Amino acid sequence: MADLDDDELLDALGVEITPIKASSRTPRDERIIAGFEDILRFHQTHARAPQHGESRDIFERLYAVRLDQLRRLPEAQSLLAEMDKPGLLSGSTGRATSVDELDEDALLAELGVNESSTAEDDITVLKHVRSSVEKRAAEEIANRTRCEDFERFSHLFAAVQTDLKSGIRQARSFQAKEKALDDIVQGAYFIIGGQIAFIADVGDEFTTEYGRRDSRLRVVFDNGTEASVLMRSLQRSLHRDDAARAITDPDAGPLFSAQAVEGDIESGTIYVLRSKSMHPYVVEHRDLIHKIGVTGGRVEVRIAGADKDATYLLAEVEVVATYKLHNLNRIKMEGIFHKLFGSAQLDLTIEDRFGHPVRPREWFLVPLQVINEAVQRIVDGSITDYQYEPDLARLVRL
Repeated sequence: MADLDDDELLDALGVEITPIKASSRTPRDERIIAGFEDILRFHQTHARAPQHGESRDIFERLYAVRLDQLRRLPEAQSLLAEMDKPGLLSGSTGRATSVDELDEDALLAELGVNESSTAEDDITVLKHVRSSVEKRAAEEIANRTRCEDFERFSHLFAAVQTDLKSGIRQARSFQAKEKALDDIVQGAYFIIGGQIAFIADVGDEFTTEYGRRDSRLRVVFDNGTEASVLMRSLQRSLHRDDAARAITDPDAGPLFSAQAVEGDIESGTIYVLRSKSMHPYVVEHRDLIHKIGVTGGRVEVRIAGADKDATYLLAEVEVVATYKLHNLNRIKMEGIFHKLFGSAQLDLTIEDRFGHPVRPREWFLVPLQVINEAVQRIVDGSITDYQYEPDLARLVRL
């Protein structure tokens, strides 16, 4: 037994030895496999193949280009067959735009990303390596989570939609890249990826390793999600999205004329009404419930027949305040009130004369003195710096 060598000893013990086979894969094969593994990880995360399109993340677009080329590479079909459980090599990513006809090098150059090649010139070779910093910068805007306190923001998005429709706000494209960073401030709104984004919070400013200023943002989206993203990452995402827009602050336009001057016309009256309805809720909160409207004619004519109109809660009304302004845009004025007091809008449904349920608008649970303050701030132009807090029943500075 002592004279047996290792192989004979193992054979005597009944242990079979399987020779270690040298890998038959070339470095090129290994790179193709590694590149396809990136695509598989993308599929596992997003439950779909990477797709082309300017609205897509840069790395998704690179994966889509790579997948197209692997589909055309005969050796990839056999090399990757066992790995391709989702059947990605047999599908189609539906290339549609000219930018998607670019190879990886051209696409990176088009996007201003310079990468060095370390291997063969063949595009199927995996030669573009991302750092963790680059990956976070490109993907963190898409890493959204559910916004747990979205009820704090939902009425803001509704008001912005109303402002856009009425012209109080406008959606403008980015013309100068250097200006976009200054536009990203707390309280700003943007349209990105087809959704409205609200900058809910801006963290402390810091300086990057390249000497640039940056901040961590809390961005809330109108679909009820949010993201924690760096300011410069958001800036890059906005510029990559050709459809991205900056939503302007409310356009006061000609609202803020406190008195008539030569050439002006008296173009409207803001009126505040109190209902005489005997509805239990209205009776209980009568001194707090007010209707705010704007008319270009006489208020008395406007409210005639209120007891037959569900808009006026099917009851007589009392005019408790009027304000005459000059050079007034009535549509914008109504939009401002709806935005300002949207969080305190009366939620009351009544039946009209035909028994149909109606939810009257323009009625708000707001004290008269707060409405008076709001009008004064509209006149002096400071209203855009304030919002109404229902819990405090007063205007507070943003």
